[in-house]
Amino acid sequence: MENIIESENYKIQKPEHWASKIDDNQLIEYIKESDFSNKQVDEGRDFCYFLDKIYYTSDTENSEYACVAYTLNEPSNLESASVKDVIVEENETFIIHRISVLRDGVLIDKIPDTKIKVLDNENQSEGGVLSSTKKINITIKDLRLYDILIAEDSRVKVFTDRDFLRKEYLKYVYVTPSTYWAYGNYKFTFINDRKATIAYKKTFYRDEAGNVLEPEINYLKKGERFVIEKENYINSFDINREIAPYIDFATDSNWTDLSNYISPLYDEIYSNASLKEFAPKLVEKLDAISDKDEQLRFAVEYVQNHVNYIFNADEMNGHKPQEPAITYENKQGDCKAKSVLLKVVLDYINIDSSVVLVNFNSDHYIKHYLPSLLTFNHVIVKINYKDETYFIDATARDEFGLIEYRCYIYFMHYLEVKPNQQLQIRQPHRFSYYGINEKVDFNAQNNEGHLKLTTTYKGNRANYMRKYFKNTNKREIIDSWNNFLFYTLNYSSDRNGTDLRTVFKDASIEIVSDDKTLNEFTIQYNSSIENPYFTDDQKNRFLMYFDRNVVKNNARDFMHTDVPFWHNFDNEKYEINLHTDQKIDTEEKFTRQESAINNPYFDYTSRKKVTKNSASIFVDFKPLVNLEIPAADFEKFRTDHHTIADSNFGIGIDIIEQGLLNLIKFNFKKRLK
Repeated sequence: MENIIESENYKIQKPEHWASKIDDNQLIEYIKESDFSNKQVDEGRDFCYFLDKIYYTSDTENSEYACVAYTLNEPSNLESASVKDVIVEENETFIIHRISVLRDGVLIDKIPDTKIKVLDNENQSEGGVLSSTKKINITIKDLRLYDILIAEDSRVKVFTDRDFLRKEYLKYVYVTPSTYWAYGNYKFTFINDRKATIAYKKTFYRDEAGNVLEPEINYLKKGERFVIEKENYINSFDINREIAPYIDFATDSNWTDLSNYISPLYDEIYSNASLKEFAPKLVEKLDAISDKDEQLRFAVEYVQNHVNYIFNADEMNGHKPQEPAITYENKQGDCKAKSVLLKVVLDYINIDSSVVLVNFNSDHYIKHYLPSLLTFNHVIVKINYKDETYFIDATARDEFGLIEYRCYIYFMHYLEVKPNQQLQIRQPHRFSYYGINEKVDFNAQNNEGHLKLTTTYKGNRANYMRKYFKNTNKREIIDSWNNFLFYTLNYSSDRNGTDLRTVFKDASIEIVSDDKTLNEFTIQYNSSIENPYFTDDQKNRFLMYFDRNVVKNNARDFMHTDVPFWHNFDNEKYEINLHTDQKIDTEEKFTRQESAINNPYFDYTSRKKVTKNSASIFVDFKPLVNLEIPAADFEKFRTDHHTIADSNFGIGIDIIEQGLLNLIKFNFKKRLK
């Protein structure tokens, strides 16, 4: 082996006392061909002869052990086996017990052919992300196709004082293995060596008919273990429509006890914080603002924009926040520090607030998990103001507006950092404003069109569009709008492949206004278009405008059986006006078609106005958001979105061509309808 000096991040030694003891003869005995293994190889897949996984937890460490033997019949698997990276945390050690191959029936030790490098796993410090994790790069020379690779290793995480929460509580989620692999023998063992009882909950397991079974909760006392063992095993869940079965292991507790454990850590910080003492200049600025709405806005934007967000991965493993005086003085802190500072500022201006724990990435699963503080990975602030509840992410930047117009954060579950709390679920939400309010005027005169779009974005949309216009090249923005309109006007059907800049001549887009108090951002697009009509294969001409962004295809196409559809659309309002100097068919079905949908989860109307030379549509969409659509309601929800997609999201007008023959042709076509 090239690296003979071991690092503190990895070792080469025998397994710990709690791990499996497997000698070479046993290894060879385990690696036997069978009808099951031959079938997998014949189908062109690699095969895992055995996988033995163990998770061990005590009051001083969390550790994982694995021993695996699998074929290297596929070049991609050979490549990934030859070079791999292992990420270890602070005070975590990767221990290699065995690296071998079985080649032509002979067991060969590959540790002498193994090169190990320890690298800093760091590439985001310039963005304020700090981590003391290490990357262990393992390269094995001379692995060959059709070898059988045997790897036996462990990861041992010894707790430090910083890991006080991990010492007190365990959280581990066991997920059933990849559907790619077939296993001759598969074994998973969980060993509880803690003083506290560990609860475990089996979730999304299925019966033989594929129906989800009711969750099953059991308990492990100190010294007890949970074991899964299977032979000739393939995990068969539908990866595209089902959640992989998993088992949630957590120290047996409840939300009330957990909130009572965590809240004193924050109360101690609040009790020692005096904004007047550590931030007199900030207090002076706050006192100078007489309007309460503006005072609240200033407080939020000060913490968001004037205090740098530093994500320290190691600090996030614990839950004790930084003193707000330090955060203010250093002008930096993680989500806990910034949230605590914001709460202290809000306390000073007598606005009710609290710190809450969330996990946006795993929000859907929180209701299925056992109670655990380690479920959460982020801290934000809950504000109660004028009989409304708002949630503010103190780590956000470039967000504007009074509290009711600021960024709306989508999530359902949170734990408030107060005594005697339960896991809370947010109520569904209706916006009081339109995220998009757009007026379109498309005028066609003398076979030339002029197109004008005036769009006002508000709330989340305003924040996003403001950043987009700030950070994107003007030409790129115009090209993006041109591309959108190329499909909206249906030009993709009669002039596909044409350079969009020749279609939309003199296209321009400008910011009309930017109201950072109301968080409204208004833009205007203008363009001239030669031959503004879409012409079909029969030489019929149409003026069309169908904005496909109005159609929510993710609602129409949603097929998951275990995860309900997450409803998070904006209020939208559109006025689309089409004008021409040509005669139009004022009775055409789709020109006149209107809709009115009153679904429990959204209201949608499209109203029309038709004259002899013009047609307009007025679209109004108001959803109930921040909720999961129950399975029993979803098909009606989907059908109503199909109704929107059936020509109710835009408008088209048919041109009646001049001349007697064209009039006869038009009347004949009308009789056939």
